[in-house]
Amino acid sequence: MDIGAFLLLLALFIPLAIYLAQPFTKKRRPRALPKEDHTRSALMAERDRLLDALQELDFDYTLGKVPEDEYPALRATLLKQGAEILKKLDAIGEPSEGGDAESRIEAAISARRAEIQETAAEENADDDIESLIAARRRARKDKSGGFCPNCGHPVLQSDKFCPHCGHPLR
Repeated sequence: MDIGAFLLLLALFIPLAIYLAQPFTKKRRPRALPKEDHTRSALMAERDRLLDALQELDFDYTLGKVPEDEYPALRATLLKQGAEILKKLDAIGEPSEGGDAESRIEAAISARRAEIQETAAEENADDDIESLIAARRRARKDKSGGFCPNCGHPVLQSDKFCPHCGHPLR
C-alpha cells in the first residue's frame, strides 16, 4: 500500500470518527419544565386520587363496609378537599367546564361510574361468549374408546391409530 493511499484513508477516517463520536461527547442538559407545569401535574394527580377515593368510599358504603353515621362526614371531607384542589387548578389557569367545584367533582365521579359500568357490560358479554364456547366444546368432545391393546394408553372412538404408539386400532 502506498503512502498516498494511506494518507487519503486517514483523511477520510478522522472526520468520520469525529462525526460519529459527537453524540457521545456532548453533554445534554435535561429540559427544565416550568414550575407551573409541575404544580399543575401534582394537582391533577391529587384530583385523580381524590376521585378514586370518593368512588371507593361510595362502593364501600354500598357494600355495607362503611357505617351509615360515618359516611356523610367522610364524603363531605373528600368533597371539600376536591373543591380546594379544583380551586387551586383554577387559580393557576386550568380550564374548567363551568359550575362550582363540587358539581364538577360529582360530574367526574358519575363519568367514572359510567366507564366502569361499560367495562362491566363488556366483561359480561365476554362471559356469555366463553360459556357458549365451553358448551360447544362439551358437545363436540369425542367419547373415550377404551385403551390401546399395544401400549395401554387411552384412545378415543374416532382414533384410527393410537396417538402414543401408532398401533392401528381397527
